[in-house]
Amino acid sequence: MRALDYHASTKHSWERIRANPHSLDFANMPLPFKIYSGVARQPLSTDLPDSAVPALAALAEPGAHAGGDRVPGRNELAHLLSAVGITKRRRYPGGEMLFRGAPCTGALYHIEVYVICADLKDLPAGVYQFQPKDSSVCLLRPGDCRQVLIDASGAHAAVADAPVVLVLTSTWWRNAWKYQARAYRHAWWDSGCMAANLLAQAAALELPAALVAGYADDPVNRLLDVDPEKEASLMLVPIGRGGPAQAAAPPRLAPLGLSTEPLSHHEVAYPDIPAVHAASCLNTGAEAAAWRGAMDEGTEASPDRLVPLQPAADDAVPAEPLEAVIRRRGSSRRFTGKNISFTALSTILDRTDRAIAADFLAPSGASLCDLYLIVNAVDGLPAGTYAYRPAHGGLEPLREGTFREEATALALGQDLAGEASVNLYFLADLQRVTARFGDRGYRAAELEGGIRGGRVYLAAYALGLGATGLTFLDDDVTAFFSPHAAGKSVMFLAAVGQPGRPYAVS
Repeated sequence: MRALDYHASTKHSWERIRANPHSLDFANMPLPFKIYSGVARQPLSTDLPDSAVPALAALAEPGAHAGGDRVPGRNELAHLLSAVGITKRRRYPGGEMLFRGAPCTGALYHIEVYVICADLKDLPAGVYQFQPKDSSVCLLRPGDCRQVLIDASGAHAAVADAPVVLVLTSTWWRNAWKYQARAYRHAWWDSGCMAANLLAQAAALELPAALVAGYADDPVNRLLDVDPEKEASLMLVPIGRGGPAQAAAPPRLAPLGLSTEPLSHHEVAYPDIPAVHAASCLNTGAEAAAWRGAMDEGTEASPDRLVPLQPAADDAVPAEPLEAVIRRRGSSRRFTGKNISFTALSTILDRTDRAIAADFLAPSGASLCDLYLIVNAVDGLPAGTYAYRPAHGGLEPLREGTFREEATALALGQDLAGEASVNLYFLADLQRVTARFGDRGYRAAELEGGIRGGRVYLAAYALGLGATGLTFLDDDVTAFFSPHAAGKSVMFLAAVGQPGRPYAVS
């Protein structure tokens, strides 16, 4: 499998890190935005009221909505996109730092969002690019082009019913500038965190939403007129239900011929990225329809010991609206090392584990990832390592002891991991995943890790805690949790704890 070879070649180890001469060329740092030259931008509303739906409630049942038509208008679309837009602006000598609603590795913001829609209230049908810099959309291709996505997805029901479909892409160079070939992993982590925000925001707006990872890549890339050697589609996110009927036939996908502002003085190619992406492409909608579905979950013995979770009752969680949590969310730069409550940890795990409405996770509630924890400071929970057993509703103790030094070492010596109250590692058996889903299964496993990591962020901040995603020494993490984790690979690492600066919760 090309994906497994790629994964092995991009593993972090101290030997590889020390042998790598790469350094950051700040004079050649890419722009954090894709800006079309000479294309008019249409402003979206930025003064919309919050939904008043608590963040933890929005995380509880994402994608579950009553029947009937739900067609967003321009303002609802603006509200949805605000979840991945600019949330904070901080000036510093020589410039301004813009922070986004969803975390991104290195703050390089290489994920783009495109909007393909029917005629909506106050927004004509077309293909648009969302421009977070000024909360606007650029019309790239007029007319209703949704049939292209329906055909590419093999007539996936959510895509066929949706008046709006978002397409997330990654521009490889904008992240590879720092992370080199490993940036392909980051494409899924960062788009997954964005997807977590989008699904939660859609739930708060009572808009049906789903993730579709199985589709024919080429027609989607041609619809957006992106070169997959440099930028490629990652997923479809159908939003809403009903509305205008689709055009009888898909339009002819002529090249747009639009220019964009240069990202940097020069780009460095990392051919492993487009190569592994191409190896996992699907060619037709029929292939996409055959690809999606369930994976044999196998059997796993019941744990000998179990610590049952104690999540907060729905009427006892903080009432802070989702939008306020997204605006406040950051990536913690210090933890105090102090304890968090077991109820808080239980609530984070409960919300993180809720079903993801994705075409590669069937039946509802299925997962490609297993969760392991290093617990160092949780009230009433002995310090040690644990495996989360969702089918049994609790934590299986693996080893007792304080492992702050080990947590730091596993995160490439980053003190944040050692200071955190708990570190959460999402691991997947890539051999099993790719045996069922082929190379494209690698996309799915990494994406799920990013989504669940994004939910950790939202749940932690909703509870007044801090969180951050960290990189890791791949094989060392597997070895640390073995024999239980033997054969599994890390998809995402999130650290949670009491932040160095307290966060108020209304």
